[in-house]
Amino acid sequence: QVQLVESGGGLVQAGGSLRLSCAASGSIVSINRMGWYRQAPGKQRELVATITSGGSTNYDDSVKDRFAISRDNAKNTVSLQMNILKPEDTAVYYCNGYVLTGRSPNYRWSDYWGQGTQVTVSS
Repeated sequence: QVQLVESGGGLVQAGGSLRLSCAASGSIVSINRMGWYRQAPGKQRELVATITSGGSTNYDDSVKDRFAISRDNAKNTVSLQMNILKPEDTAVYYCNGYVLTGRSPNYRWSDYWGQGTQVTVSS
């Protein structure tokens, strides 16, 4: 089994900053892509940012130039630095990992999710 545990959410005023962290643990052989998604009330879950094991990043246009994703491959962690936060960034943020588990020859790639952490930005 694989567990992803987020931390760092909270309440912040518009223009402020927060840093989210996520640690993956369990029967992990390797992690390819890690990322952050968010879901606001009444809306679908949407991509915020992803990063590959090689360091390639992808951001939603709404957070480019404000958010920065990073990871530590050795520790199986991913972080999201969020700056210049806006009320529309309010959502539950979920950590995601595309994880390889198993033993040779029975390897398997699967998506795993954290439980989510609330980010609330007041105007």
